[in-house]
Amino acid sequence: MSFRLAAYAVCIEGGRVLLARHVPPKGESNWTLPGGRVEHAEDPFDAVIREVAEETGCEAVVERLLGVDSRVIPAAERAISGGPEHQNVGVFYQVRITGGQLRPELDGEIAESVRTPIPDVARLRRSSLVDIGLALALTLPATGHVAAVPVGGLIQH
Repeated sequence: MSFRLAAYAVCIEGGRVLLARHVPPKGESNWTLPGGRVEHAEDPFDAVIREVAEETGCEAVVERLLGVDSRVIPAAERAISGGPEHQNVGVFYQVRITGGQLRPELDGEIAESVRTPIPDVARLRRSSLVDIGLALALTLPATGHVAAVPVGGLIQH
């Protein structure tokens, strides 16, 4: 099994959530939250700020920890990338954008970042991370954990 620790930004302002369109080398693009892998010896708190800057061009500050989510993606569902089953442990933070301009990721896989009205998210082809982050932000569970998000239809791993 492969493993990844990642940090994700949930930025909601005026009923809109900041989403990033991920365009992988193979397969279809999908919308996700700004964020990604926590580097060796990096604090997830610092990683989410770095990832927002790299992927969106914006400066961000963390306002609060929303929660932690652990998902196992079966090998059969990793058809595009291949490989063994994969565990992703995501640390979700509520962030606020403090500066910068939205732009594509330089030399990366994020083609654009946009503020999307929350009701419109359901119609997007998106990562399950979006639904997890929104559920955490909208319910603020005391445990920092939400129930499993069903994956299917427009939702992708």
